Amino acid sequence: MSERRGALVDQVVFTGEDEPGRVTGLIETGAQQVFTQGISSPAVYRRLRDSPAIAHDLSYGTSSELTLNPAGPEFADGTLNPFHVPAIREALNRLVDRDYIAQELYGGLAVPRFLPLSTAFPDYARLADVARELELRYAHDPQAAREVIQREMETLGAQLRGGQWHYAGEPVRLIVLIRTEDERRLVGDYVANLLEAQGFAVERRYRTAEEASRIWIATDPQAGQWHLYTGSWITIEIQRDQAEAFSFYYTPRGRAEPLWQAYDPAPAFDELADRLLRRDYRSWEERQAMMARALELAMQDSARIWLVDQLNASARASNVEVAVDLAGGLSGSALWPYTLRYTDRVGGRMVFGTPGLLTEPWNLVAGSNWIFDRMIMRATQDPVALPDPFTGLYRPQRIAEAEVTVQEDVTVERTLDWLSVSTAERIEVPEAAWIDWDGEADRFVTVGEQHDEPVTARTQVRIRYDEAIFEQRWHDGSPLSLADFVLPLILDFERADEASPLYDVAHLPTFEAFQRHFRGWHIVSRDPLVVEVYSDQVFPDAETLVARRAPAPQPWHVLALGIFAERHGELAFSSNKADRLQVDWMSLVAGPSVPILKRRLERVRERDAAPYREVLDGFLESHEPAARYRSLAEWHARRGHFWVGNGPFQLDSVHPVEGSLVLERFAGFPDPADKWLGFSRPAIPELTLDGPLLVEAVSGEAADGRAAGFQLTVTFEGKPYPPEDIERVQFLLFDGRGALVERGEAELDAEGHWRIEIPRPVLASLGVGANSLEVAVISRRVALPAFASHVFATVPPGGLEASP
Repeated sequence: MSERRGALVDQVVFTGEDEPGRVTGLIETGAQQVFTQGISSPAVYRRLRDSPAIAHDLSYGTSSELTLNPAGPEFADGTLNPFHVPAIREALNRLVDRDYIAQELYGGLAVPRFLPLSTAFPDYARLADVARELELRYAHDPQAAREVIQREMETLGAQLRGGQWHYAGEPVRLIVLIRTEDERRLVGDYVANLLEAQGFAVERRYRTAEEASRIWIATDPQAGQWHLYTGSWITIEIQRDQAEAFSFYYTPRGRAEPLWQAYDPAPAFDELADRLLRRDYRSWEERQAMMARALELAMQDSARIWLVDQLNASARASNVEVAVDLAGGLSGSALWPYTLRYTDRVGGRMVFGTPGLLTEPWNLVAGSNWIFDRMIMRATQDPVALPDPFTGLYRPQRIAEAEVTVQEDVTVERTLDWLSVSTAERIEVPEAAWIDWDGEADRFVTVGEQHDEPVTARTQVRIRYDEAIFEQRWHDGSPLSLADFVLPLILDFERADEASPLYDVAHLPTFEAFQRHFRGWHIVSRDPLVVEVYSDQVFPDAETLVARRAPAPQPWHVLALGIFAERHGELAFSSNKADRLQVDWMSLVAGPSVPILKRRLERVRERDAAPYREVLDGFLESHEPAARYRSLAEWHARRGHFWVGNGPFQLDSVHPVEGSLVLERFAGFPDPADKWLGFSRPAIPELTLDGPLLVEAVSGEAADGRAAGFQLTVTFEGKPYPPEDIERVQFLLFDGRGALVERGEAELDAEGHWRIEIPRPVLASLGVGANSLEVAVISRRVALPAFASHVFATVPPGGLEASP
């Protein structure tokens, strides 16, 4: 192994498999070694757990929700869409019973979720008091939901006749898209039943991922082909900061597809979501207040109804090992291609079963965002920084050194030692830095040209890349060049320029958010490559700030084919633009796009054409365009596609009809094969919370005459959890009405043992009845918070005496 470079297996075959119930047998017989989808079925999970031939890894980043169509109030055909009304969407939160969904439909392998914050990530623990209050406000209350729905439907002009809603003389019909591959089939039927009980006529359309995406993702919401979709999201890595969630899930800035472009959040919510996206706050306290308010506004908007967070098991043969992300499982792991291996040999072939394959077109700009597509794409790419699968903190892959400078009033924390953080009273952007793009002249505009006065920024990130970065090669044999870093930046500006043939209205919201915080991009040195990026956007973790700011390469010659094809109206990078132009959504791997791209390649080879030559010529060797296109033509002749990456695996062949594709180990990958093997089992804290069951309310004294004390034990694999590895132990005390009465920090008694004491005046304020003490532990070794709770009753004085 010490001499091997790149991947530790020789070939990975992905084949369609959408039935989790078959997984145990397929792995036990050796037909497959890995199943990419997380297992959430209790029955299947038990079979996995009990089979000696199968191992599994748990992850916590999958959620289930209801995606609502907000178009309207009437669709193009004149029919009514009740979900255009925010108040009706909001009412659905009280209509659904999340406890029933979690316990009965998911068999206990899920927990209720109300908010756009994952219950498994640190922000939920940090905002536990706000979250708890909102969860109580939107608790299951079907009568309250009915009253709101009736009031708003009547306001829309609908009439309830014989228990059935009518509009313009016709029954109000709702189309519910129900996914069939997992528990969402049960969820869809459950929700359809609830809507029918409210007086709606419901048409249930059962669809697979690919079939459903053609409707809810690809069509114009105004066309009215659906009202509600049983959605699911996999957060592919630990999100230490979820401030972007509001923009992503509720505004047009989230994605380019037609559904997102139909979102119309209230101005105050939109502004707040944008500020959180840009991290436009001056202190941690201001950030927390903004997050709390955004949670309230998100519930009022309710473009999505969050239902549960799932516990998923990633199944693999017992002789297979791989780094699995605590959030995204195997399919979301950034490290899976670097760590996949057999325990008893090097090399070999593996077969992965996957429920979704080529669900949407693959391209480098605005291609498929489906988790199973993205999983395969990641194996072919080599990011400059990679997230730790247990903490979410980024670690360098192609970065030799990074220096972060922030203004003195900016809060940023560094955890790892591969980067440095310093503060400055003022950060001035160099006049030579690029800040804009002149589409007419095809050149960058510098800070000095655009501004008469000095430009300042809240953050400066200086990245020095590995000295050998330009020795690395793309899969077609082309060496990396600086043009691979520059062209993606040009594209960001071009696609937001109304005068450009590449203009895409769906890209505009994302670009406008970027432009509000972008302050400059400066190439300090070419050898070694050193780049400075200036921005007003801040992240709590310095490691995230570097990873988000660091320019990453994309093969400019592959991008060029797409650029020329879109300029000539033959293809479009995004689904939104493809729909508007009535052309194909660009795919580099299969379908009618490939022959179009081949013709484009033949034409650019005739004249060694590269886009934006006025700029790119400064970053290209004279022979580079001809050499790149020749390598790409040879690649296509051998492989039949144009997907070129630089990761540990290369895309060998694609078989859409058969439902399979093949990855091969890239022999030219530069890193030792064991570089990322240092990740084992995540050290998730295990909690035991003990204390009295009865406490006297008026005196605030426990049975032994003292204020009530509770003991928390924190362990991992039976051993005390080191206190230096614990960031915070927070407790919340709720009374019998669910109101937050007290919050505070536990005190350390000894290694693995923490103490919580409730002051007498607080106990006296509880009154008589049941109460709940809830504890959240945040570890430095894993980002997943651990929770424990203890229920106790407060009784009148003397209520603790034994009965005669």
